[in-house]
Amino acid sequence: MNARRNLVVGNWKLHGTLAGNHGLLLQLITNLKGLNAIDFAVCLPYVYLFQAQQLLAGSNILWGSQNVSQYDEGAYTSCISAAMIAEFGCRFVILAHSERRMLRLEGHEVTAQRLLRALEGGLTPIYCVGEAQAERDAGIAEDAVKKQVLNMLHSLDDDAFVRAKQCNMVVAYEPVWAIGTGQHASPQQAQSMHAYIRQLIATRDPAFAQRVRIIYGGSLSADNAYAMLEMPDIDGALLGRSALVAESFTEICRIANSLALEAHQQST
Repeated sequence: MNARRNLVVGNWKLHGTLAGNHGLLLQLITNLKGLNAIDFAVCLPYVYLFQAQQLLAGSNILWGSQNVSQYDEGAYTSCISAAMIAEFGCRFVILAHSERRMLRLEGHEVTAQRLLRALEGGLTPIYCVGEAQAERDAGIAEDAVKKQVLNMLHSLDDDAFVRAKQCNMVVAYEPVWAIGTGQHASPQQAQSMHAYIRQLIATRDPAFAQRVRIIYGGSLSADNAYAMLEMPDIDGALLGRSALVAESFTEICRIANSLALEAHQQST
């Protein structure tokens, strides 16, 4: 474990009902109360952000959205701006998720614009990078991730990069071949890629590279959470399926919290 404060985020994707959300969020409020050594959040569909704000305000659970528009306002039917998201108390916004990339809903240029809008709106981006199965099989996983990380860094001018640091931007490594498949990178594979991402960020700002949180997303569960989260460059998790079950999400948060407490005790 390291000095960075771990972050566990639940990405609800295209799931949820008003009644179901109500029960799940109330259960999480109860279960996670008192776990104060890490941060945790849920990122919900836009239509449920008001519900999350009403239920989670005053708790130790943060919340956010799963995307943001590249536009501030105007004749852009169905788009949701950073200012709109911020009005619902959101801290986080997920950007560049592989499912958006794979569905060809957005490429790097659009994602870069959305990143800038999120930063201007005071949101904390969770910027996703990761390789496909074919890229890993071809031995070019690092090359694929390098391109995505450098594209992200190059999209930020000096002022935007300062905002990224102020907003404590998060990077999520999500091997595409592991998302929703039940497969997952080994702890050693994940650690290696996280360390590599940190090295790439250090080419822009070594100090920020040491404090930026790089979290893992890809079929992480309570069964492999300890082995993953004890790795020195893995600073938390971006959860999909496990985020929809209160017991699973809670157990992963408890593991992360326990590891953080152990690390603190060892450092004092």
